[in-house]
Amino acid sequence: MRRIGGAALLAAAGALAGCAAPTGADLAANTASGAAPAERPCPAALGAETRCFAGIDALGALYWIAVPSPWNGVLVLHAHGGPELGAPSSERTARDLARWSVWPRAGYAWAASSFHQGGVAVHAAAEDTERLRRIFVAAFGAPQRTILHGQSWGAGVAAVGAEMFSAKDASGHPPYDAVLLTSGVLGGGTRAYDFRLDLRVVYDVVCGNHPRADEPQYPLWQGLPPGTRLTAAALAARVDECTGIASPVAQRSLEQRARLKMLLDVIHIPERTLVSHLQWGTFHFQDIVFTRLAGRNPFANEGVRYAGSADDAALNARVQRYRADPPAVAAFAADTDPTGKIPVPILTLHAIDDPTAFVELESAYREIVDRAGAGDRLVQVFTDEHEHSYLADAEYLGAMDALLGWVERGEKPTPASVGAQCARVDARFHPESGCRVVPGYRPAPLAERVPARAK
Repeated sequence: MRRIGGAALLAAAGALAGCAAPTGADLAANTASGAAPAERPCPAALGAETRCFAGIDALGALYWIAVPSPWNGVLVLHAHGGPELGAPSSERTARDLARWSVWPRAGYAWAASSFHQGGVAVHAAAEDTERLRRIFVAAFGAPQRTILHGQSWGAGVAAVGAEMFSAKDASGHPPYDAVLLTSGVLGGGTRAYDFRLDLRVVYDVVCGNHPRADEPQYPLWQGLPPGTRLTAAALAARVDECTGIASPVAQRSLEQRARLKMLLDVIHIPERTLVSHLQWGTFHFQDIVFTRLAGRNPFANEGVRYAGSADDAALNARVQRYRADPPAVAAFAADTDPTGKIPVPILTLHAIDDPTAFVELESAYREIVDRAGAGDRLVQVFTDEHEHSYLADAEYLGAMDALLGWVERGEKPTPASVGAQCARVDARFHPESGCRVVPGYRPAPLAERVPARAK
């Protein structure tokens, strides 16, 4: 690919001019009225040849942009994980830039939005991401290629965003040339979050301290009633009280060990993410129900049989059961569930032992894309790793090289070819990062890990 000198493009950074052809008048107006990106010191993880810029768009989303010199002409437009609750934070996006410094270090420009609102709002986050793409184009010129990269929850944002923004401009170019989804929470909110309701109801039976018996009771699908004063730290303390999870195994009581084992065995989650999943099933559920759905319930567990405890019959007799409200499910699906109708190449990268976004979610996404008739545009790659937030540098770069080869030369990759490309990248760019692609791996159906249910 032709390399573009960064200095010539950066000369335009002092003013934010017109936008690319809009898909909607509101989005175009919001893009045009945003403040111009201003140069800022780069995070230390980036090299001296990279220049960084920050700004705020018309809706209040905070963003960072990094352009290396020389620039290879490819923009990686990043949708971050989470989602975060509360007001947008420039610091959060700056941390993302440091974590994903592999892209500028390898010659790619990078841009990411904080999103203008916190919480589980997928379409709004996708619009913020597209708005940032237009800001980049106005300030630095049109990239030769734009790759939409979604990480974790942001993979769902990117999958939906690629469906929303697919119209070609006057020159015949789509907004995004391809989509890279890593460690993705895929499958949509109506399926991906079911196990957190399961965790809430089983935790209630096993521990009985969220809520406590002397506290106001509420249906657990609410997450937490509005106005309830419970912090993430206080909830973590309750989990520790029940299971001893914050202490070494030898310091836990026999009762704590038994309770922890029951939770992990029934819900099929690792110990290290138990607290996080319970927090998400509390504070994110509260956001979904009361901020997004006017207090209505999108979650259900009627008919689910929980297994893996010492006495499954007793457990199933005690867990609270809930029926979802169909209009709430429909509204939640309309915002969070992908349709699979993406007209450009899609490559996913996922650790087999991801403790946060189960690898079986990839099976759910494959079903969605196949059902939409786009299965030939999806390649899924799996690695023998145990992390969620970040895999090996060379794996990301190898996946990107393979994806660009697909876009530019029509060379559709396979997991084996991505692994081979990763090895080549590893040798020249980041020798210590390693390549752990498992070409023959296929994830089990999601229903083998999270019981299916009617909604």
